[in-house]
Amino acid sequence: MTASDGNEPPPEGARFSPAAERNRQPILDALRQVLPMQGHALEIASGTGQHAAWFAAGLPGWAWQPSDAQPDAFGSVAAWCAQAGVANVREPVLLDVLATQWPSAGPAFTTLFDALYCANMLHISPWATCAALMQGAARHLAPQGVLILYGPYLERDVPTSPGNRAFDDSLRQTDPAWGLRQLDDVLAQAAQAGLHLRLRITMPANNLLLVLGRKLASAARAA
Repeated sequence: MTASDGNEPPPEGARFSPAAERNRQPILDALRQVLPMQGHALEIASGTGQHAAWFAAGLPGWAWQPSDAQPDAFGSVAAWCAQAGVANVREPVLLDVLATQWPSAGPAFTTLFDALYCANMLHISPWATCAALMQGAARHLAPQGVLILYGPYLERDVPTSPGNRAFDDSLRQTDPAWGLRQLDDVLAQAAQAGLHLRLRITMPANNLLLVLGRKLASAARAA
């Protein structure tokens, strides 16, 4: 990895997220556990581009397709990737998960992805984006592909940390349509799209990394 020590200042013109700086290595460690050595990934809501650059450097066998609903994020994505010296990141594309076509502008995707990755989007967007994300993932994932979600969730029978409770309150004060999502509700939307939870990984700072995919053939026969 070119930017292995994590101490480089943000590149000129790039946005910076302290949270992305903190969580990028734990997430990368988890991705290395659940992903094969190579593949083609679509990142939903790439934001600053810190994750795209870090993961592309740490997963050199993967082609990484960044996307965001805000085109003004593209310059930051490009700047982080240039600083990391990665060649396996494609040009960012405009993608609003609520759009009927992915990406939202230009030609539609014509190849399937081995992984879709989405971090910290569901709680800072309207609830309708959850169903749209699941349906879009079902359309664009390869048969054995996985949807990987990262972020905080509310779970039945699991106490919510004080930090997550305060975060949820602050989100709802900012926009009543925002807020931490009940994990059961998210998984119900996934199931309607034919996606099911394969793996739940507890992450630092009361976050989860969820791996979803279609039912495996053996599991489907057993059911």
